Amino acid sequence: MLRRKNLGLYIHVPFCKQKCVYCDFYSLPRREEDMDAYAAALEGQLERFSQEARDYDVTSVYFGGGTPSYLGAARLCRLLERVRAVFHVSYGAEITLEANPDSAQDPEDLAALRRAGFNRISLGMQSADNGELKAIGRVHTMAQVRAAVAAARKAGFDNLSLDLIYGLPGQDLPRWRETLAAAAELGPEHLSCYGLKAEPGTPLYAQRDALPGDEVQADMYLETVDFLEARGWTQYEISNFAKPGRESRHNLKYWTLGEYLGLGPGAHSDFQGRRFAWERDLDAYLSGSPGYSECRILSQRERQAEYLMLRLRLTQGVHPDHFEGLFGLDFAPFLPFLVRCRAAGYAICREGAWRLTPRGFLVSNQIIGELLDLLPPQ
Repeated sequence: MLRRKNLGLYIHVPFCKQKCVYCDFYSLPRREEDMDAYAAALEGQLERFSQEARDYDVTSVYFGGGTPSYLGAARLCRLLERVRAVFHVSYGAEITLEANPDSAQDPEDLAALRRAGFNRISLGMQSADNGELKAIGRVHTMAQVRAAVAAARKAGFDNLSLDLIYGLPGQDLPRWRETLAAAAELGPEHLSCYGLKAEPGTPLYAQRDALPGDEVQADMYLETVDFLEARGWTQYEISNFAKPGRESRHNLKYWTLGEYLGLGPGAHSDFQGRRFAWERDLDAYLSGSPGYSECRILSQRERQAEYLMLRLRLTQGVHPDHFEGLFGLDFAPFLPFLVRCRAAGYAICREGAWRLTPRGFLVSNQIIGELLDLLPPQ
């Protein structure tokens, strides 16, 4: 009997009330006339992949965006029902809905989502300061964050994540501490804390020189680690912190090279040995003929590089035995450089695994780049 494999399912909903100034994800203004057609297109794509996934157990489902909650509770519930009808969804699977605080206020809608099987909600809080929220184009207030958390708890959600961003325009370390304190007071099981990046092509890019500098962002990052660790949230990835057992199971698939299938325009997949992504084209998607923006099989060296890069984002790090067992490569060539990183305070070796310290995470791109240069040529 063949052993069944695990699969993460990502469902992209690209609609937003308005686009934030820093966002370079595929998102579009919400148009009511598109909502039913989009849900139908997703159902069609679910059907088309159901046979390819027949030997898989779906252990996590993640509705991301955009703002998935703008699709409406009734459509979301029907989509999840369809997922269960055509895929084998494991008992106890983690099922996450991303939502903006302003769109997660209705107690009846939240209760319906919880009854349908959504068991984790991720709210885009970003900041506790209304002025900072307005400066980056967010459409909610901190009062709405508190109301959304209260409504989610009342509806029965006992797994709640908050997204925060540091390095906002005009933000300093004391104001970032205020946001951390306000988020902690809400008692989420999980927190994602990201440093703001001004991506080319976004409105924020033109303001990049006015953003807090690298040293200020570094101080904010180290403050985040210390603040949250002292209050019971353990860092398990560069930007992610969780209460015990509440790590994001879906995102861990990405970071541990698990298989995942993404549906919707702009969604990415790593499924059955292929890496592919759908074009960012809503009209093509609604017509039932989405194209690929990427579709290829990664080489062994690319997989090795991905393994090192992603594992070193995690606090569990890289275990030489695991690396050697997966790829048949000797780990010894990496050791002299890792020993130098340890001497500099950037890495530690604990229980046989090499892990980056918080200060190492700040320079992780350079560390990972050096390690990748040590991989044998393809």
